Amino acid sequence: MTPSTTATAVTPLELELASPGVKLYERQKLLGQVAAGAVSLAALALLAFAAGPALDRGVRGLTGPGPWLRLAVLAVLYGAALEALALPAAFWSGFVLEHRYGLSNETFGAWLKRGLKGGLVGGPIGLLVLLGLYALLRHGGPYWWLWAAAAWLAVRLVLGYLLPVVGLPLFYGVTRLEDAALLRRLRGLAEGTGLAVEGIYRLGLSAETRKANAAVTGLGRARRVLLGDTLLEQLTPEEIAVVFAHEVGHHVHRHRGKALLAEALLTAGGLGLVAAVLPGVAAGLGYPADAGPAYADPATLPLFRLALAVVALLPAPLLLALSRWFERQSDRYALRRTGLPGAFRSALIKVARLNKLDPDPPALVVWLFDSHPPIRQRLALAAP
Repeated sequence: MTPSTTATAVTPLELELASPGVKLYERQKLLGQVAAGAVSLAALALLAFAAGPALDRGVRGLTGPGPWLRLAVLAVLYGAALEALALPAAFWSGFVLEHRYGLSNETFGAWLKRGLKGGLVGGPIGLLVLLGLYALLRHGGPYWWLWAAAAWLAVRLVLGYLLPVVGLPLFYGVTRLEDAALLRRLRGLAEGTGLAVEGIYRLGLSAETRKANAAVTGLGRARRVLLGDTLLEQLTPEEIAVVFAHEVGHHVHRHRGKALLAEALLTAGGLGLVAAVLPGVAAGLGYPADAGPAYADPATLPLFRLALAVVALLPAPLLLALSRWFERQSDRYALRRTGLPGAFRSALIKVARLNKLDPDPPALVVWLFDSHPPIRQRLALAAP
C-alpha cells in the first residue's frame, strides 16, 4: 500500500486534550513497566543479600568449584528466574493493555513466540558479555572497570552493525521501499547531509501493532532507514518527508555518536563506583574471594547485577534529558529542511492519536521516563 494522498489540511492542526481513556492507558502502561522493574530489583536484592550464597553452594555440587561453568549455570538460572518473575507484569503491559485499547494485532501465540525468540537471540549474547565481564574482573587488575567500559562501547558498535541486518529481520518483515516518487523525495532530503544509507526499508510492524514508528538504525554501511508500514499507510507523502527529515537531523547533529560517548562515560563512572564500593560490601556479606577481588567469584553474580542495575538507574534522567534535547534539535532541523510546518504538525498529531500518546504528561513522568518531549511542546515549534 502506498502512503495516503489525502491533503495534510484534512488533519486538524490542533491536538485535543487527551481523553480519560488515553490517560488511563498511559498510567497503566507505566505502572506495568515500573512493576516489572521493581520486581526484578527486589528479586536481585533478595538473592544478593540472602539466597545467593546458598544457591551457589548447590550449583558447586553439580559443576565443581571451577568458575566458568558455574558462572554460566548461575547466569542461566538467575536469568530464567528473573524473567519468570517479571513475566506477569510484562504480559499485562505488553499484551493485555495493548489489546484492551485496540493497539495490538498480535495473537497470544505470536506474542509468546516473539518473547521466546528474543530470549534465544539475546540470551547467548548476554551470556557472552557476562563471561567477558567476569574475565575482566578476575584478570583486568584494579582498572578492570575502564577496560569493561571500553569493551561495552565495542560491543555496542559491533551490534550496531549487525542487528539491523541480522537481528531485526528475525522479528519483523523488512522489505525495500518500492514507491519511486516517495524514494526520490526522501533521497533528496538526504542529499548534501553526508548521510549514506544502505537503503530505505518498509518495516512490517502491522502484524504486531497499530502504532506508527520510524528510525535510522545501524552504523556505517549497515545504516538503514526504517519506516513502519503503519506509518506509511496513515501519513501523507509530505508528512512522511517530515518524519524522514527528523531522522536525517539525528545524523546531521551526530546524535548517535554523542549519545554513545555520553553512555560510555557514564558507564565508566558507574563501573568505577561499583569497583570502589562493592569489595567491602561483598566481603561483609561473606562472599568468597578465591580469585581476584571479593566480588569476582560467580557466587556474587546477583550482588554484582544489583549493583549494576542501581548505578544504571542513577544517570537515567540525565540520558533521557539528553535524548529529549536531541529530539528537539531534530524537530527544528526537519522544519528547516522541509519548510512544511503544517505537515510537521499533522504528522505529530496523527502519530499521537495512533499511539494513544498523552500530549500533556506530568512533568515528573517526562523527567523520569520519557525519551521524547511531550507532543504539545513539539507542536509548539511549528505554531502557526
